[in-house]
Amino acid sequence: MEPNLNEDHLTERRIDGELAYEGSFLKVSRDRVSLPDGAIATREYIRHPGAVVILPLLDDGRVLLERQFRYPLGRVFIEFPAGKIDAGEEPLACARRELQEETGYTATDWQFISTIHNAIAYSDEHLELFVARGLTAGQARLDEGEFLETFSATVPELLEMVRSGQITDVKTIIGAFWLDKLLGGSWPPA
Repeated sequence: MEPNLNEDHLTERRIDGELAYEGSFLKVSRDRVSLPDGAIATREYIRHPGAVVILPLLDDGRVLLERQFRYPLGRVFIEFPAGKIDAGEEPLACARRELQEETGYTATDWQFISTIHNAIAYSDEHLELFVARGLTAGQARLDEGEFLETFSATVPELLEMVRSGQITDVKTIIGAFWLDKLLGGSWPPA
């Protein structure tokens, strides 16, 4: 069955809204919307500047990963390097900066993979995924108050960490599946 491409019967329309909370990083908006049936509802959502995710491939085919404590869930997570896009910054420039800051590595070959939306029910955050190749090691320059460690794994090891539940971070799971498809040749680069 083909999807109905006319979206009017599903679209909510903003009536008005307000800034419910503004922090140094995130903002929370509260809007009144008109539903498709004419009823009025409230939508609260997080405004996020966007971020990048880097899938770094070492010359030996291994993947560079990070271990980092994430306060909201109170535990260390295994993740791909990633970071927030600064105001006016292009996603690729952000990816280059974040890879070097977090891991010390620089890359000579960058490939845009995809845009993902990781929390569509309550945030406008988008993540731009890039594969980085031609890596050269260097000195990490972590932000003040940032603590992480890096390690490498093969793609099969990465997939096993996803399957076993060692990796639960959604951007890293999606990146792992993308790498598996790209490197296996079933999803050729666009």
